[in-house]
Amino acid sequence: QVQLVESGGGLVQPGGSLRLSCAASRSIFSGNVMGWYRQAPGTQRDRVALISPGGNTDYRDSVKGRFTISRDNAKNTVYLQMNSLKPDATAVYFCNRVPPFPNSWGQGTQVTVSS
Repeated sequence: QVQLVESGGGLVQPGGSLRLSCAASRSIFSGNVMGWYRQAPGTQRDRVALISPGGNTDYRDSVKGRFTISRDNAKNTVYLQMNSLKPDATAVYFCNRVPPFPNSWGQGTQVTVSS
């Protein structure tokens, strides 16, 4: 069974921080590259960051230096620490494998950056 459960979103002021968590089923997490994606209203879903099973990471340019992805392989959980948040980070955030399982998206977690 493929399951993804995201949490940790909320309303934060510009410049603030949030830490997102994603609990994944072992079938999707174990041995796979995992990623965080986001989708703002009226836009496509884009990948924000990814992390390999060994901990190698990559980020889209707009979040480099401010976002940090990590994973706990024992807990099948991936995290996204987001610092210095800007209003353009407002979106629903999802996690999934990279490339994603197409029919296995979770509900996501809403992040709103606003004063």
